[in-house]
Amino acid sequence: MNFDQLGLAEPILRAVLEQGYTTPTPIQAQAIPAVLKGGDLLAAAQTGTGKTAAFTLPILHRLSQTEQARDAQGRVIPRVLVLVPTRELAAQVAESVRDYGKNLKLRSMVMYGGVGMQPQLDALKRGVDIVVATPGRMLDHHGQRSLNLSGIDTLVLDEADRMLDMGFIHDIKRVLALLPKQRQNLLFSATFSDEIKTLANGLLNKPAVIEVARRNATAATVQQTVHPVGRERKRELLSHLIRESNWYQVLVFMRTKHGANRLAEQLNTDGIGADAIHGNKSQGARTRALASFKSGKLQVLVATDIAARGIDIDQLPMVVNYELPNVPEDYVHRIGRTGRAGADGQAISLVCVDELRFLRDIENLIGKPIDRKLINGFEPDPKERAQPIRIGRTTIGGGGKPAGGGGGQRRGEGSSRGAAAGHGHGRSDAAGHAHGSGRRDGAGAGSGAPRRDAGRRGPSGVPRRDGGR
Repeated sequence: MNFDQLGLAEPILRAVLEQGYTTPTPIQAQAIPAVLKGGDLLAAAQTGTGKTAAFTLPILHRLSQTEQARDAQGRVIPRVLVLVPTRELAAQVAESVRDYGKNLKLRSMVMYGGVGMQPQLDALKRGVDIVVATPGRMLDHHGQRSLNLSGIDTLVLDEADRMLDMGFIHDIKRVLALLPKQRQNLLFSATFSDEIKTLANGLLNKPAVIEVARRNATAATVQQTVHPVGRERKRELLSHLIRESNWYQVLVFMRTKHGANRLAEQLNTDGIGADAIHGNKSQGARTRALASFKSGKLQVLVATDIAARGIDIDQLPMVVNYELPNVPEDYVHRIGRTGRAGADGQAISLVCVDELRFLRDIENLIGKPIDRKLINGFEPDPKERAQPIRIGRTTIGGGGKPAGGGGGQRRGEGSSRGAAAGHGHGRSDAAGHAHGSGRRDGAGAGSGAPRRDAGRRGPSGVPRRDGGR
């Protein structure tokens, strides 16, 4: 099947071709016709499957075939709202809208926190058809009455699973209450978790359901290897591997922001160009680090799970799990950033005795063992015993014996939460910009951990985590 068989308008097909694409991915081949029909959609697609274009292309087509929405004063108001969890993803989706809609007379903008409101206010005053936003900043605009939602006829929740993980359910419910009742709802998630099903049941009306790959499957093009290593020799081993194998464009994952900073500093001390990206970094620093990494000027980028969510790099050759995630699904998301579009990729995990339970959980999830390979001179001491890993307020493993058993809790990477696995955001929203303006908005991960009220539950039945924007 080719894109020209999907019923998309010629200006959109021309833009797709100019981007170098002729054949839709499986999620695109199934989702585009479903969205064009106008009904609701529930789609599960992993990172790197082309899901952004799966909703962007048909939305652009539908907008191009209908009149603009206007308020009582005749000003253009948005018809499409795309909600995403992080700044990086907002920038990525907004860029796709610009690229694929460049031959259409449509305007779009992106809004997320970290910069001033004025550029976004100016864009809204000029009039836009599509708003790509993170929930917190979108609600800020509505509270200031700068964003008119009365014309919204399509809502997209992208990476909805991550939004729930980050505590956005309360904000999502607030947004839903503000929108017109008659609208198309598109929900995209990496997995069909119980929480996602609960959200979908309350949001979607007889949706088309698409799942393009087995849940938690890893790409066959990714070569996965575990290097067992002593707890205190991980950094030394990583530097050794980078030098000996002449690795470049290495994306390294950590569980905490402080750990990411520390590792980047140590790698630079070893003469390896590295930087860290996480929620405590300024937006300018995040944007510069990501740009340097994409261009190849920066050899290593150290990231936390949520900060890396919006990183989209073609043919990324190498992902390293310096620390295994305590949530097994995050392993799949991490290594899904390499081995895309049929290209070969490598996923290396440096595993000490403390993390053996995490490794077992990951192997159970993906349904196969991961090859172990000892590196001469870096073999772990067989007498080394597991020590506990502190994740938030929970301690996992340890007890004087190798760790084992079930998985850890969900993430919540705050700057003072010990070895938390990821990081929740405070307001994670920034610059507004009009479609076709040529301005590229920076990417970032947000900052500040949301307050978590474990004793309260939102309307969907999903634990409510107030304050996470």
